[in-house]
This record gives sequence, structure tokens and C-alpha cells, in this order.
Amino acid sequence: MDQAKISVRSKLSALWATMMFLYVYADVLSLYRPGELDEIRAGKMGPIDVSQGTLLVASVVVIIPAFMVFLSLILPPIMNRRTNLIVGLVLTVVNIINVLGETWVYYWVFGILEVLITVLIVRYAWRYAEVAS
Repeated sequence: MDQAKISVRSKLSALWATMMFLYVYADVLSLYRPGELDEIRAGKMGPIDVSQGTLLVASVVVIIPAFMVFLSLILPPIMNRRTNLIVGLVLTVVNIINVLGETWVYYWVFGILEVLITVLIVRYAWRYAEVAS
């Protein structure tokens, strides 16, 4: 298919879906790290104690991109652009914070890809006004 025929909405939605897959695969692979299951049993999420609050924050971090898959397809152009810009920028920062202090290379690979994807989302959203008008 010709790249020019793929709408910005579809590109944004596909990028958000890709983010979701990367989040899931990184988390699943993390379960295989030595001692990870013991930390989970001890109520730890890395250096953070697991609580309703921390699980709520973690849930929001993955729920937002899940909704963005759909919202990128249905929001009106101006709202779509703004929403993707804001959420893309916020999650770029979140993805950077998530890899800080990380020592496992596979997690850095996922983190770098997640940052690149959110930067692409911001780029497409920034240029969306040119396409939509």
C-alpha cells in the first residue's frame, strides 16, 4: 500500500497499538528476571512498595495508550492533534523515567523504542494540522 494513502489517524492509532505491545512484552519478559517473582510476592514493584495507589498509577499509564488507539481514530482533528501532542509528550517523559536506573539491556531496548514511538506520535500530531486543514 502506498504510504501517502495511510491517514494520519491510522498512523497514530497504529503507533499507540505498538506502544501497548511493547509495554506488555517488556512486562512479561521482566517476570523472567531472577528474583522478580520474589519481589512481587514481597509486594514490591522495583524500588516501590505495591499499594492501591501505585497500582492505580501503573494502570493509568497503560490504560491511556489503550484508549489512544481508539481516540486517534474518532476524535475531531483539532482535539485529536491536541490530545496526541499532550499524551505523547507526557508518555515520552514517563518512558524516559522508567528506564532511569535500569541495568538490564533488554529493558533499555524496549524503553528506547517506546520513547521513539512517542516522539513519532508527537511528530505526526504536530504535523496533523497541515494534513487536516
